[in-house]
Amino acid sequence: MDTEFAEVIDHDVTTITCVCGNTVSKEGLIQANSQGIPVHIGGNEPVPAGLAAWPEDEDLYTLCPACGRAYHDVVIEETGTAPVAFRVEVTAGPVAEAIRVHWDLST
Repeated sequence: MDTEFAEVIDHDVTTITCVCGNTVSKEGLIQANSQGIPVHIGGNEPVPAGLAAWPEDEDLYTLCPACGRAYHDVVIEETGTAPVAFRVEVTAGPVAEAIRVHWDLST
């Protein structure tokens, strides 16, 4: 299978245009861990049920909640390219629940 690539500007993960067309300003993109579970960004606050803790090694991915594609932030920052690292199910299961929790906390 050929690797898919998102568009990205200047090594900046906040400028990703996902393969599906989603962006930060459209449906949004979410910081996630290496399993695709959205991470809690709240500093010293307890991690809400459903979200993952911020990884100690800061090995982060950018997850597209529209299609489930995930992009490895370090690859983007180092190479200026955004290959799809993996895909997760975003319509059901733990990732879908974590996305819901993430958006509920963001509003």
